[in-house]
Amino acid sequence: MKQINTAILIIGFGKAGKTLAAYLGKKGIRTVLVEQSEKMYGGTCINIGCIPTKAMVLQAERHQPYAEALARKGELTSSLRHKNYQSVDQYASVDVITGKATFLHEHAVRVVLPDGSDVEITAERIFINTGTVPLLPDLPGREQSSRVYTSTTLLEQPVLPERLVIIGGGFISLEFASMYAQFGSQVTILDIAPVFLPREDEDMAAEVRSVLTGKGIEIVNSAHVQRIVPGETTDRIQVSIQGTPRTMEADAILIATGRKAYTEGLNLEAAGVVTDARGFIPVNRLLQTNVAHIWALGDINGGPQFTYISLDDFRIVRDQLFGPRQRHTEDRQHVAFCVFVSPPYAHVGLREKEAAQQNLAYRVVKIPARVVPRTALLQQPEGMLKLLVDPETDQILGCTLFCAEAQELINTVRIAMKAGMTFGQLTNEIYTHPSMTEAFNYFD
Repeated sequence: MKQINTAILIIGFGKAGKTLAAYLGKKGIRTVLVEQSEKMYGGTCINIGCIPTKAMVLQAERHQPYAEALARKGELTSSLRHKNYQSVDQYASVDVITGKATFLHEHAVRVVLPDGSDVEITAERIFINTGTVPLLPDLPGREQSSRVYTSTTLLEQPVLPERLVIIGGGFISLEFASMYAQFGSQVTILDIAPVFLPREDEDMAAEVRSVLTGKGIEIVNSAHVQRIVPGETTDRIQVSIQGTPRTMEADAILIATGRKAYTEGLNLEAAGVVTDARGFIPVNRLLQTNVAHIWALGDINGGPQFTYISLDDFRIVRDQLFGPRQRHTEDRQHVAFCVFVSPPYAHVGLREKEAAQQNLAYRVVKIPARVVPRTALLQQPEGMLKLLVDPETDQILGCTLFCAEAQELINTVRIAMKAGMTFGQLTNEIYTHPSMTEAFNYFD
């Protein structure tokens, strides 16, 4: 077996891992980056996650034919995958090895290469960046069906399904429902939860539901899927809705019931690395596992599953290795998120229901998206903008946006909150016109 000794070993080509590898390459530090698939250079986001799905959302909003949108998505991901590979491989001190890594002990892994040969890599420090994969429920008929897909495999299908049934009512479900409905599919969401978007405020969830149903999407709550019955031309889904049986047909079934940690084959036990009850790798605030020289970065450590959090994981590690060792996960305040339905849904800080549960004093300020002139220009007048404000200090407690370009606006609010700006300061600033940021001028 070939032997390689290195200072740094990174397992997984995700955002944190690839950014760390490139940074170490610039410093000339001996580094090995292992990725099990050449189709995953760059990680989940650019290959099967954020980038391809958002590219498809954009094409759907532009009413592009499905086949053309798929082709453009493929060209985009291929280009980014090559760019990401080159961003790491350009450094002489960094080796990219394609193969499956398995721990031998706490300082070494065995990597099986595509040709069946293997190599042993010994490292002083190891960073695990293997991410997550779709969580598939144990559903009768699922494995026998050829029409059941994940968020990854559905986007590989060359033909637009006439009838798409989505099992799961979370954010991934909503993005795909909105997208495929705009391409022309008849979409049904089967959500086991009794309430639509139960974590969100009722008024905002109702607004989202209204817009989605306005696109022709059927949303069924308290839907317990019993089984999938494969057929010659379509599958049948047998479901119990508040105890009432119902059967529906589908050309495609998307299972969007969450994601799980991907540690398959890593043999973490050999390294002494523990996992939690859900299979994720617990870390301290410096992202170290229970084995001090092994870190877990990105989604695999059980933190918020966002690419921008993975990038911040890199910053924490960089600070440990080369900085004053002051940065840690507890520095993160007001982490925002955005769901790319049409229009996008974004949030930062407290929701109204959370403020009420904490017995905080607050006032709610809301405006319909249509009052902002740019929504007319973009032909996206749907939605609502909501701010939660401390009535005594005028500090912004939270913000939920369901409107055009919410993915950009939410960053403005987050920075304002972090900087300690008041509601009055945010809403009385001078903004360009016609822009979505001038929406803040319409709050009273």
